Amino acid sequence: MHSAGKVAALPVVLAMAALAHPALQFALRDTEGVEHTPHEWAQAHAVVLFFVTTDCPLSNGYAPEMNRIEQAYAPRGVLFYAVQGDTTIPDEEVRRHAREFAYRFPTLLDPRQILARHTGATVTPEAVVLSEEGAVLYLGRIDNRVEDFGKTRIAATEFDLRDALDAILAGRPVPHPRTRALGCAITNGH
Repeated sequence: MHSAGKVAALPVVLAMAALAHPALQFALRDTEGVEHTPHEWAQAHAVVLFFVTTDCPLSNGYAPEMNRIEQAYAPRGVLFYAVQGDTTIPDEEVRRHAREFAYRFPTLLDPRQILARHTGATVTPEAVVLSEEGAVLYLGRIDNRVEDFGKTRIAATEFDLRDALDAILAGRPVPHPRTRALGCAITNGH
């Protein structure tokens, strides 16, 4: 009878775990009109969200580096998405921006800011690494090229996003799961 009590308690424990970490649910279109959902993350080793906006010079300056990171890590099972962080920018302007900066990965239109709210992202550029279940494994800067507002390095000396991805792919804890990202505030236009 003792083991029967344990079996009966299991659904309650699982239900409580689901409430503590509700599954991320969304269906967002990218700038090409393709719908994306968390279901496409099922086989990924990690998912990178790169929060951007069309008129932020800091996030625009990181487009080439994010393309290089995608090129290095996509073959290793990492999915990449840019996420439009400003809900007031017209979709056509976001489409033009994605083409102009030649992102190698989809740019998601997220008018209800589902992904920013889920991840805690507050600025552009900010990178988030998620597990295939949507758990936040890393949130912060891409690297330390931008030291402070108006103060940048010629080249980065710390590579936070790459370090996080390397750790996750090796099955190790992320060395610094939260770093301070500097950039343009993600604002809610509603």
